[in-house]
Amino acid sequence: MAVTVETLEKLERKITLTLPVGVIQTEVDSRLRKLARTVKMDGFRPGKVPMNVVTQRYGYSVHYEVMNDKVGEAFATAANEAKLRVAGQPKISESETSPEGQMAFDAIFEVFPEVKIADLAGAEVEKLTADVTDEAIDRTIEILRKQRRTFAQRAQDTAAQDTDRVTVDFEGKIDGEPFAGGKAADFQFILGDGQMLKEFEDATRGMKSGESKTFPLAFPADYHGKDVAGKTADFLVTLKKLEAANLPEVDGALAKSLGIADGTVEALRADIRKNLEREVKHRLLARNKQAAMDALVAKAELDLPKSSVQAELDRMVENARADLKQRGIKDADKAPIPDDIFRPQAERRVRLGLVVAELVRSNDLAAKPEQIKAHVEELAASYEKPADVIRWYYGDNRRMAEVEAVVIENNVTEYILSKAKVTDKSVSFDELMGQN
Repeated sequence: MAVTVETLEKLERKITLTLPVGVIQTEVDSRLRKLARTVKMDGFRPGKVPMNVVTQRYGYSVHYEVMNDKVGEAFATAANEAKLRVAGQPKISESETSPEGQMAFDAIFEVFPEVKIADLAGAEVEKLTADVTDEAIDRTIEILRKQRRTFAQRAQDTAAQDTDRVTVDFEGKIDGEPFAGGKAADFQFILGDGQMLKEFEDATRGMKSGESKTFPLAFPADYHGKDVAGKTADFLVTLKKLEAANLPEVDGALAKSLGIADGTVEALRADIRKNLEREVKHRLLARNKQAAMDALVAKAELDLPKSSVQAELDRMVENARADLKQRGIKDADKAPIPDDIFRPQAERRVRLGLVVAELVRSNDLAAKPEQIKAHVEELAASYEKPADVIRWYYGDNRRMAEVEAVVIENNVTEYILSKAKVTDKSVSFDELMGQN
C-alpha cells in the first residue's frame, strides 16, 4: 500500500490510498464462497446454489462490503503509520486516476490540533467564598414552616391581607369579550406569595368574604399568554372564602416532623446548617470551576476541528428535539433548529475539552482510584443508606465514567488555582444562592 499525506488547510489532511485489485477480488470471491454454503434460494437445496447464481444475486453487496472494510483498514493503517490523531470520520471517495492493477481512494479528514497553553502564572481568577449564616438558617426554617402551614376560616367582616388564603371566582374581558384562561371558579391563592399578577393581588387585598370588585389589569408585554400579552383586561372578582394561615411553632414537634431523631430545635438547626453548607460547597465549586476554566481557555491557543464542532452541534440539536418531545411538542423530531443557535456553545465545549485534555495529559491530572472512591462516598453521604448508593454507582460503568469526569474537572480546577493569580471574593449567602 502506497501512502501519501497532504496538508490541505489548517487541520485538514488528505491521504491517497491504493489497493491491489487482485486483493479485493480475492476477498470478494472468498466471502461469496462462504455465503454459498448457507444461502437459501427457491429451487435449490441449502449449500447447492451455483456460484454464478450467488454472484449474480449477492456480488454487488459483497463487493461493496469488502471495499468498505479494506479501505477502512487501509486508512487506519496509514493514519497509524503517519502518527496522525484523526478527528471525526474521514470522507473517502474513489480517485479519478489509479495505477494499473490498483484502485486509488482519497481520504479527506481532520486531525486534532496542537494545543499551546501559556504560563498559567499570568492568569487571573476571582475565587468566591461564602458562609452559611444564622439568618439563612432562620429563612430556611420559615420556608419549612410555610410548607406545613394550616388554614382556618376568618370572620365574615375580616379584610384579606398578606399570608391569607383566598378563594375567588373571577372573569376577565378584553374590549368586552372573554378570553381563554380568563375565567375560573373557586380559585385559591395565597396573598403576597406572588402567585398572581401584582394588580390582581392589590385588588384582592382588603376585600371581605362575599364582596365583588371590578378592576383593570394590564398584562406585561412578555406575559406567557401571547394572546393577551401587552393588553389590558377588565376583571370581575368575587371573594368567596377567606382563611388565615397558621404556622407551626419552632419546637420539638416541628423538629420531629422533619425527621430529627432527638426532636430538638438545636439539632434541627444543626441539620439545616449541614445541608446548606453542602449546597454552598457545591455552588462555590461550580462557580469557581467555571472561573478557572475561563482563565484556562483564555491562555490556550488552538484551531478547532470542524468535524468535532459539528458532532457537538448535532448532539445539542438532538437533545433540544428530545426536550421538545418530552414537553409534548408535536413532530418535535422534525422541528427546524438552526445550528447557529448552539454554535458558540458547541465551539466552547470543544475548545474546553481539548484544552483540558492537554492539561490533564501533560500534568498527570487523571482521576486516581482513591479520588473516585472518595467522591462517590461524598455523594452517598447525604442519603439515608450510603452503602446502597455506593453500590448503585459502582454497579454502572456509565455512572462511574461521569464520576471520573467530575474528579478530573476538580483536579484541573485545583491545578489552575494553584498556578494562577487568585483573588478571594466573599459573597453573601443570598447572592450565591441567587436570591437577590
